[in-house]
Amino acid sequence: MSEKPLAGIKVIDFTGVQAGPACTQLLAWFGADVIKVERTNGGDVTRRQLRDIPDVDALYFTMLNSNKRSLAINTKAPEGKEVMEKLIRGADILVENFAPGAMDRMGLGWDHIHELNPRLILGSVKGFNEDSPWSDLKVYENVAQAAGGAASTTGFWDGPPTISGAALGDSNSGMHLMIGLLTAIIQRNATGVGQKVSVSMQDAVLNLSRVKLRDQQRLERLGYLEEYPQYPNGEFGDAVPRGGNAGGGGQPGWVLKCKGWETDPNAYIYFTIQEQNWARTCEAIGKPEWIDDPEYATARARQPHIFDIFADIEKWLADKTKYEAVDILRTYEVPCAPVLSMKEIAADPALRKSGSVVEVEQKDRGTYLTVGSPIKFSGFTPDITGSPLLGEHTDEVLADLGYDADAIAKLHAGQVVV
Repeated sequence: MSEKPLAGIKVIDFTGVQAGPACTQLLAWFGADVIKVERTNGGDVTRRQLRDIPDVDALYFTMLNSNKRSLAINTKAPEGKEVMEKLIRGADILVENFAPGAMDRMGLGWDHIHELNPRLILGSVKGFNEDSPWSDLKVYENVAQAAGGAASTTGFWDGPPTISGAALGDSNSGMHLMIGLLTAIIQRNATGVGQKVSVSMQDAVLNLSRVKLRDQQRLERLGYLEEYPQYPNGEFGDAVPRGGNAGGGGQPGWVLKCKGWETDPNAYIYFTIQEQNWARTCEAIGKPEWIDDPEYATARARQPHIFDIFADIEKWLADKTKYEAVDILRTYEVPCAPVLSMKEIAADPALRKSGSVVEVEQKDRGTYLTVGSPIKFSGFTPDITGSPLLGEHTDEVLADLGYDADAIAKLHAGQVVV
C-alpha cells in the first residue's frame, strides 16, 4: 500500500500540551495532513517546558508533535482570523482543547464553524463533560486521574491515593478522541454532514477504570472482594479499596524481588498465579507438593495465605535475575514480565525493531528518541518524522491557501504570522 489510510484528510490542530496533540499526532502518523496552529509568541507552551537543551524545543513538545506542519499565527488579528476561516473551509477535522467557551470568544464557535464548512468535524477535549458540575475546572493529568476514579484505587491500603505514571488523563483522552473522530468521518462520508465530537478526561479515565466500577457493585452486594489482599482477614469499607500490586482480574499476582533488588530498584518481576495453570506453576517454582495440597489446590484455599505463597516464590527467585526468571517461567506458561525501567525501554532492541521506539531528527535538536505507533498494520508502516519548528511551515500553508508572495510578506510585516 503506497498511500497511507488517512491521506487526503486535512486536520487543523488547534491544541496544546498533551491530550489534543496526542490525538492529532496519531492522525498524522496514519497519513492525515495535520497543521498545528500555534501562537506567534512562543507557540505551544510545551516547547519551553522541562527543557534539557537551552533555547531548543523541549522533548515534551517533540514527542507529541511529530509528522505535523506548524503554522504560527495571531488569530486575534483580523487577518489571522481570516486565515483560520480559510483553513476551516478546506479542512475535514478541527481539534481543540481550550478552556470551555474559549472558541466562542475567538469567534470560532461551533455554529460559525459549521456554517463555514458543514462537512467539518470538531473534536474537543475538556476536563469534564458538559453535564458535570465541575465543567469549568482547569484540568491536568493528575486531576483527571483523581476525578476519574483511578487514584482512589491505586496504591497500598495503608497509604494515600496514588497517581499512575502513565498518562491516563492526557494521552488516553487523545486516543479516545481519535476513535471518535474516525467514527465521525465514516458517518460524515455517508451523510455529508460533520458533527461535534467531545471527550472529557474524567470520562476517559473512568473508561479505563471500569473494572473498579465492577468491583464497587460486587462489594456493595457481597461486602468483600475475594481477590483483594484484604480478603479474608482484613476489613472492607463501603468503597473499593486500594489493592497494592494485586492482579485485580481474578488471577492473584504481585511484584516480586529478584536477584539484585538491593541495589537495583527495578530488579523485580510481576508474577501471576493463573488458576488453570496452578499445577505447572508449582512445577516451575519447585513446589510440586502444592498441586494437590488442600491448603493450596484451589484459588479460594490459597487466598488466606497468598502472601506466604509469594514469599516462597521470592525465595526461588533470589538467585535469578528478572530476565532469567522470566525465561524459566515462560516455558511453564506462567503469566509474568520483568519490571522494565525507562532506561531499559529506551535501549530495548525488540521495541526498536518493531518501531515502538524510534529515533528521529529535528533541525535544532538533532536526533532524539520518541515513541512510535503502538498500533501495527499489515498494509503500511507509519513513518515517524521530527516535530516542526515554530512556524516552520507557515509560508507553505499560506501558499496552499492561495496567498501569493506579496500577501505572505504583508502578513509577516504586520507580525500576523511567524
